[in-house]
Amino acid sequence: MAKKDKDIFDRIMSAKIWGPLGPFYFKNKEVLLYLLFGGLTTVVSIASYYVAYKICGINVLIANIISWVFAVTFAYITNKIWVFDSETKNSKEVLGEIFKFYTGRLATLGVEEVIILVFDTMLHFNSMIVKLVAQIIIIVLNYIISKLFVFKKKEA
Repeated sequence: MAKKDKDIFDRIMSAKIWGPLGPFYFKNKEVLLYLLFGGLTTVVSIASYYVAYKICGINVLIANIISWVFAVTFAYITNKIWVFDSETKNSKEVLGEIFKFYTGRLATLGVEEVIILVFDTMLHFNSMIVKLVAQIIIIVLNYIISKLFVFKKKEA
């Protein structure tokens, strides 16, 4: 199989200005990009949650589901292209990958909904802090699911 062209992050990190950070990046690329895009996914999630809940006045649990849809769509695209460098050969493989990705994210949505229900709705903790802490837990769970089940590399 031909070597894949460098992506934009590889090209940026290959620049000499990064010094010892370049080799560190290439050694830890998957985790670093997952953290980068996990952070950006968190921004998408929190921003859409804020708009739905605080600006539009939508119920806290429904606002969380709305934010989930935006965040998961963003996460699938970035995880497929850059983080796990997924190579699907046909539409059946793509649909299978999407199904597994969204199923895994539905499972962690359930975890997040329970966290929000307990700590926001029942215990009346600050909604935005609860959402932020929940996101940290969800980022870790989602990485494990994506790595082991969704974008699992096929044996050559």
